[in-house]
Amino acid sequence: MRVSDADRERVAELLRDAYAEGRLDADEHAERIGAAYAAKTFGDLVPLTRDLPAHRPPPFEKPPLDASAPAPASPSLPPARQEAPSVVAIFGGAARKGRWRVGSHLTAFTMFGGVEIDLTDAVFESPEVEITVTAIFGGVEVRVPENVSLQGSGVGIFGGFDVREQTAADPYAPVVRVKGVALFGGCNAKPRRGKKLREWARKQLGTE
Repeated sequence: MRVSDADRERVAELLRDAYAEGRLDADEHAERIGAAYAAKTFGDLVPLTRDLPAHRPPPFEKPPLDASAPAPASPSLPPARQEAPSVVAIFGGAARKGRWRVGSHLTAFTMFGGVEIDLTDAVFESPEVEITVTAIFGGVEVRVPENVSLQGSGVGIFGGFDVREQTAADPYAPVVRVKGVALFGGCNAKPRRGKKLREWARKQLGTE
């Protein structure tokens, strides 16, 4: 039986947990993650977690006894919104949050206003996301999942440009780079604890 993206993602999450716990080294983790996203059938996925005693076997390893019985409905996420690559707020506020698609570049501009960019529920379509910020007498707030890498290189002129950098344990996790300038304003970018990214582009693994 062929697997879905959700099946591959469940196994990938188990492998990320095993890597974080030290059960897999970096090379094993990278090899198995690549194999998980390249898997075509359940038989390809099962061996990837079989030697990890701390994890329960994926639910698809044991098919239901009654094949004619309808399978329980699994909760499905709503489609991700397609948004413009720029967020602008002038004498007001603008927000980009929820389940939306984020590409490789995003621009945030505010003048006498505020912009909120929340990536915690976004679907990453690129392994790297660059956010260019211009805040003039205003503020820009950026929130990212706790399991992505966050880097920053901004300038505050009579203002502040604060990026709480972090490096994700997963070498394949997306990287968010925040840069720009805050003039008589501010930019604040940091991870949101308790929020983990579940979907991102897999082009770097050759399985798109």
